[in-house]
Amino acid sequence: MPSDYVEDALDSKLNQAFDGKVVRKDLLHRIKKGTNVPTFVLEFLLARYCASNDPAEIQAGLEAVLSTLQENYVRPDEANAAQSRVAMKGKHKFIDKVHVRYVEKEKRHWASLENFASQRIAIGEKFYRDNDRLLEGGIWAEVVIAHNDVDADAYAFYVEDLRPIQLSRFDFAAYGEAKKAFTRDEWIDVVLRSVGLEPAKLSKRVKLHFIARLAPLVEPNFNFIELGPRGTGKSYFFSEFSPYSTLISGGQATKSVLFYNNARRKIGLVGFWDTVAFDEVGGIKVKDPDTIQIMKDFMANGRFSRGAEVIADASLAFVGNIDMSIEQIVNSTEYDLFQPLPDQFDLAVMDRFACYLPGWEMPKNSSAFLTDRFGLITDFLAEAFHYQLKHSNRYEEVGKRLKLGPAVEGRDEKGIKKTLCALLKILHPADSPDDADFDEYVAYAIECRRRVKEQMNKRKPDDEFAKIGLSYIDKDGREIVVHCPESMNASATLEPARRRLRMNAQAAEPLAPSVSPVVAEKTTEAASPVEIVAPIPSPEPTGPTERHYTIGYGDTGHSYDTIFGPYLAGAKAIIVEDPYIRAPHQIANFVRLCETALKASTIQTITLITSYDEKTDMADVQEKLDELKQSLLEYDVALNVKLNVNLHDREVRLDNGWTIKIGRGLDFYQKPDGWFSVGATDLNLRRCLETKVDVFRAILLRSDSNL
Repeated sequence: MPSDYVEDALDSKLNQAFDGKVVRKDLLHRIKKGTNVPTFVLEFLLARYCASNDPAEIQAGLEAVLSTLQENYVRPDEANAAQSRVAMKGKHKFIDKVHVRYVEKEKRHWASLENFASQRIAIGEKFYRDNDRLLEGGIWAEVVIAHNDVDADAYAFYVEDLRPIQLSRFDFAAYGEAKKAFTRDEWIDVVLRSVGLEPAKLSKRVKLHFIARLAPLVEPNFNFIELGPRGTGKSYFFSEFSPYSTLISGGQATKSVLFYNNARRKIGLVGFWDTVAFDEVGGIKVKDPDTIQIMKDFMANGRFSRGAEVIADASLAFVGNIDMSIEQIVNSTEYDLFQPLPDQFDLAVMDRFACYLPGWEMPKNSSAFLTDRFGLITDFLAEAFHYQLKHSNRYEEVGKRLKLGPAVEGRDEKGIKKTLCALLKILHPADSPDDADFDEYVAYAIECRRRVKEQMNKRKPDDEFAKIGLSYIDKDGREIVVHCPESMNASATLEPARRRLRMNAQAAEPLAPSVSPVVAEKTTEAASPVEIVAPIPSPEPTGPTERHYTIGYGDTGHSYDTIFGPYLAGAKAIIVEDPYIRAPHQIANFVRLCETALKASTIQTITLITSYDEKTDMADVQEKLDELKQSLLEYDVALNVKLNVNLHDREVRLDNGWTIKIGRGLDFYQKPDGWFSVGATDLNLRRCLETKVDVFRAILLRSDSNL
């Protein structure tokens, strides 16, 4: 190690602000070359032995790390020797990745170590009960393997002790306070040095690309894709940076592995990891179409149903290679930037991507880009990201500051907001950016989403995705249209040729009376130079109508979906007037109504006007409604709650003109016979109390100020 190492200003500030939480990254690079141990494991050891600025102490610590690896880390070709060592010594501590599997025929769990070559290591229930991820992908740990001398037993080894390699506790408040010592640009450099890169050798734009690679680790249900050349380190961030991320190959993309195993009644990888990343996404083989459908549901809202309703926070990241030149693709009428994706990834999957990172702009892996400076311990930074993914929500802050242009549609807005939230969590964990920095993040987030929409627009034969001119309103009130650099002057991408619908020889006769040709309206940015001729289909069946009916006592088949669902089309705002949203079951009914509203996908605001009496525990009601409010923000829906002690009427008003009045309000269900009986969870099967239902529509939209 060079004895003439001199700290720079950022080194000094980092050591002062995060004393004991930093490590020299050149030490990592030196050790890394000789092992295939993940970065966070090596830095776990470096932090233990090399948390010092003194060259002599660092040298001694480095030797201790190497000695520990020599003693406790087993290479695959040394597995037999490792087993012999345990048999002779009685037990030995290893650093390895531990997996646990359940063997149905034997009705018991067995552990295995990746480099120990034994699939039948006995393990106590407390270990996999306290560490769920042992059963789903495995975890790196310090594990003591002991020898079993009882000849009658069917195993030779057992786990005596197991300690996951990660921080035992994390203080986010201290992390946020320490970060305040750094400017925004300094903090970007700190994060990059922490992942092993030297920021001085990277452009400002490439720096932001590397920050964006971390987004799936810090924002829940963040759908990310990066396609680009080989050798740019796309998979590193998901395989070695964080103990809360797992990287899988395409062959593992089954619904049982990813989402839910019906046979075991066990949630899959999305329930145990912050990020599930797919390596070489172009090679994914999906035999069961249900897998893609479940994936679409999960990517849309973080939940899915497969015999059970499952909600999880995991982000999905897809990385893969592009073999063609980007210039060739964007100027081609035949190819697009989603070309490497498997055929099963249709437009519905693509539309759920919040961020498409341009992997072709990333530098090739090279030691020239590695830093020899101090950075945060990888595990420490990964814990900060994990904490924010689970406990931090920046949606309200983003919603108040963000103003988007008219071309931004529902999924565009959601994707842009999620990318913005991720950037704020990484770069401003405990503070807010100034207007200039915020606008920079907005432009970057819009670019990442526009790249998705441009490629979908290129694929789609109609104008469903034609509004590609995504924009935002800056602090001075100007509308700024954001472009993707690779396609800015590529007419094949900006103005894709539409598919002209021609009639074949047999059908070249006059159109039937109910069908006539029409020219599609041109859009401002994605207008086609080719006229689009398409038939007008026969008129749609009549939509929902006014109804006045009575639900009888004991009737079934009435849920909020059946009562309200048909009238929600096009509605953006709902007002619910009901004086009795107080008791837990009444609040649960209101939650179910909100869930019905979310299925309409256009709802932006829900207003509850309710009442209370002297017996009402307002603190408890407020706590429950606040929890609902936060969860609705995840779907870009704002909940407003207003109190009116004189309220008696019950009705639900929609801003599309419909009003639904139920005599009993939302609370018209009988209490089920038991919470494990039919009808307990499915309202269609729940018996009702008698009530009248009136559904009517105003001739003109209401002028109610609440709508």
